[in-house]
Amino acid sequence: MAVKVLVVDDSGFFRRRVTEILAGDPQIQVVGTASNGREAVDQTLALHPDVITMDYEMPVMDGITAVREIMQRCPTAVLMFSSLTYEGARVSLDALDAGAADYLPKNFEDISRNPDKVRQLLCERVHTLARTNRRSLGLGLASAAPAPSGAPASTRPALRPSQPTPAARPVAPRSNSPAPRKKQYQLVAIGTSTGGPVALQKVLTQLPANFPAPLLLIQHMPAAFTKAFAERLDKLCKIRVKEAEDGDTLKPGMALLAPGGKQMMLDGRGIVRILPGDERLNFKPCVDVTFGSAAKAFRDKVLGVVLTGMGSDGREGARMLKTAGSDIWAQDEASCVIYGMPMAIAKANLADGIYSLDDIGRYLAELS
Repeated sequence: MAVKVLVVDDSGFFRRRVTEILAGDPQIQVVGTASNGREAVDQTLALHPDVITMDYEMPVMDGITAVREIMQRCPTAVLMFSSLTYEGARVSLDALDAGAADYLPKNFEDISRNPDKVRQLLCERVHTLARTNRRSLGLGLASAAPAPSGAPASTRPALRPSQPTPAARPVAPRSNSPAPRKKQYQLVAIGTSTGGPVALQKVLTQLPANFPAPLLLIQHMPAAFTKAFAERLDKLCKIRVKEAEDGDTLKPGMALLAPGGKQMMLDGRGIVRILPGDERLNFKPCVDVTFGSAAKAFRDKVLGVVLTGMGSDGREGARMLKTAGSDIWAQDEASCVIYGMPMAIAKANLADGIYSLDDIGRYLAELS
């Protein structure tokens, strides 16, 4: 059965181009278009698409407000388009807070110059989001994120947890493993992809300021986005969070976020090294790379955590950690947006514990 898509953008040109690209895939059907957020909500309720592509800045109702209302009334996987700028990063993070599942850069030049590349990326992302776990959509966050400073008030909707209708409210996920044994770790490394920004926020906001171990965060994210994401987490969390820089030292209660487009590793002394993104690697940053270097630097003193995300990045790095004697936790299927990376860990029998997102935060907090 074809994936049903609703295309939302106030630009007629962009709507036509996205529609043409998607129509080239026989397994995708564009069931409707909308030119503003209000039309998007109405079309969603009428057409029940599997995936919505959504612009942010539109008349009548902006994209984030539309996403929030859609998640309240008819939770649906939303793919946001955003600019590859610092402000675009903030907008994308606001959209994820509101319930969007993922985002793609909105680059008109690429659509004109690299149509094959754009077609492949967009269609792959739509097919992946069509398999999104709808139970994880529309939940919002327990704590409101601050609105982007410097943005006009009219484009800074207050972020608040979405409240699904009773029929759409998911069953609370249960952990699949017993509570972990208490253990002292010299490092906690967390890898994630699709759904990861919200998942990381939920986990890290549960940690106390005196968390006893340093943390490394590897989130698949463009280079323009990671600085804004680190700043957002730092404002929301009791622990400190910053975008990692070459030469950073690990400190208890501080999380270092791998910069987009590059690789984050640890040298033999446990010093952070930021290296150029290797074109041979699909992911920049790559969870496998960071996990593997952590296994060499800290052997059996690492807790590796793999959260929601498509694909299998992290599996081989987790294997290296397990071989060195370290522990691995994986997020359970019920609380994942995309059960890909954690599933790869579980299928390889590398997980010492499989836990819901809420339990991962709680169990980490209990390490202090």
